[in-house]
Amino acid sequence: MKTYVVIGLGRFGSSLAKQLCMLGAEVLAMDVRSSLVQQLAGDVTQAVVGDAQDKEVLRSLGVRNFDCAVIAIGDNLAASVLITMNLKELGVPYIVCKAHDETHRRVLEKLGVDRVVIPEQEHAQRLGRSLFSHNVLDYIELSEDYGILEVPAPRPWVGKSLKELNVRANLGVNIIAVENGKNTNVSPSADYRILKDDVLVVLGDNYSLEAMQKL
Repeated sequence: MKTYVVIGLGRFGSSLAKQLCMLGAEVLAMDVRSSLVQQLAGDVTQAVVGDAQDKEVLRSLGVRNFDCAVIAIGDNLAASVLITMNLKELGVPYIVCKAHDETHRRVLEKLGVDRVVIPEQEHAQRLGRSLFSHNVLDYIELSEDYGILEVPAPRPWVGKSLKELNVRANLGVNIIAVENGKNTNVSPSADYRILKDDVLVVLGDNYSLEAMQKL
């Protein structure tokens, strides 16, 4: 089981902490505001009131034993910098930090943050992809080069098996799930035949996913 500490329980931090817990992760959520901690207490593994700018508070919570720390207080660069330094000194292996803008991103990257996210920007990019391609139902960016695409089954594929289509060899993508109504087939077998109303969940690099959208 992966373990995460989420620091800052505003809308972004609390939503992320809940989602990670729903996916089966162990999540420690913390904030200086007791009201936010109380609201989230029933939705995560552990929720505590604490100031992550104090290294001893982080040490006492054993954050060095977590797989990943997420700093979700992007509107306060000074606090993000200090918390990042504390986490680095305590040996947290992977740090993700929310940033307010590109200036904040550059500062945090120079400090060695493993991934910096600007939620508003990433949401806009995701929305743009969906609006540009009318047949795209959803897009999740995994990295700068890879993503997951949710798209209706292309008409030429209907009635054909995954073995016949051989999308990994022909397009460089992997079909990781097939949804049809309320039914979801995770890791469908090679003999599965595409149905007219299927929605495909496809993993691949951006170039391959763009080719997929043109079918």
